[in-house]
Amino acid sequence: MQAVLLAAGEGTRMRPLTASTPKPMLPVADRPLVAHTADAAVAAGVDELVLVVGYEAEDVRACFGSEHRGVPVEYAVQDEQLGTAHAVRCAREHLDGPFAVLNGDDLYDDESLAALLEAGADGPAVGTYRVDDPTSYGVFDVEDGLVAGVVEKPADPPSNLVNVGAYVFPAAARDWLDVPMSERGEHELTDVLARVIEERAVEAVPVERWLGCGRPWELLEANEWKLGELDRAVAGEVHPDADLRGSVVVEDGATVGAGVVVEGPALVRSAAELGPDAYIRGATLLGEGTHVGSGVEVKNSVLMRDAAVPHLSYVGDSVLGTDVNFGAGTKVANLRHDDADVRFTVKGERVSTGRRKFGVVAGPGAKTGINTSLNAGVRLSPGATTAPGESVTRDR
Repeated sequence: MQAVLLAAGEGTRMRPLTASTPKPMLPVADRPLVAHTADAAVAAGVDELVLVVGYEAEDVRACFGSEHRGVPVEYAVQDEQLGTAHAVRCAREHLDGPFAVLNGDDLYDDESLAALLEAGADGPAVGTYRVDDPTSYGVFDVEDGLVAGVVEKPADPPSNLVNVGAYVFPAAARDWLDVPMSERGEHELTDVLARVIEERAVEAVPVERWLGCGRPWELLEANEWKLGELDRAVAGEVHPDADLRGSVVVEDGATVGAGVVVEGPALVRSAAELGPDAYIRGATLLGEGTHVGSGVEVKNSVLMRDAAVPHLSYVGDSVLGTDVNFGAGTKVANLRHDDADVRFTVKGERVSTGRRKFGVVAGPGAKTGINTSLNAGVRLSPGATTAPGESVTRDR
């Protein structure tokens, strides 16, 4: 069976991290987000991957090449993002037989994805995930294990089983992808699914664990998930006076200096430099070439490639993009005084992150002056700067 992975979108809700990096290529533990889904699909037995690419497509092509874990890879180009059905339609020439469709920016547990593809060998199937409040999702109407319909963001949901963007379609659906544009101005894959439901019995397959990774705090959650699966492994240079506790991975070429304490789960990637006397705790990813220096504490954060926090700083529950540099003494607040959930700007609107603790998101190349204070939920745009001693309480 072929698997179509949707990886063409700009990821505007993930800004500023996607200013130059496609959302599916953002780092989750030791590989890009979309690679986790591709790996799970391959492990489940697919015999070809078809990646639909668009925004910054060359990054995706460079990652996967023509083969991924022994499975051939083909590419389809979606020049204009006009919805999920349109994305699959762009891949139509590659499809031959029943095919799976998976969101390239979602995470699924491997066992559930394998169960979905196994069920799909006998006929159409969709992945379903149980949530407490389904009103902001596409919701399935399920009868006796079969899908009777799907409704988008209903005020009165027919169930609490939501659509996780994981489908197995019959070969005939290849000719059913030309659906009209929806009220949202997109060609929706759920309209294709509606046709499949009319024609075939569609099995609802429970997904035990799923994460739609569309916003920066969900990138943190994705890393919390995948870093938690790592086994301890130390290949880099670790000073005898460093203290690595629990599930800590130090890749070949990384350096951990004297007096450093790392409490796992944590991943220190190749060419990263850590210490001396730094403290890393919580689920933390230190990307390739990052520098965390003397007297710095990093807690439950993601530092992307070549980010630097060299001196006397605190970074908590934050995401720092590529080439970010925090000046000496920069401190991040990650908790509101009223203990309410931290809010963050997504597409121009302040929304709740659902997290009591959330720090800052710094876009590529952002820089802070010495002794900068950054308030919880602040967003630094790509290339943004702060002055020495500045207290930043609004997006910069």
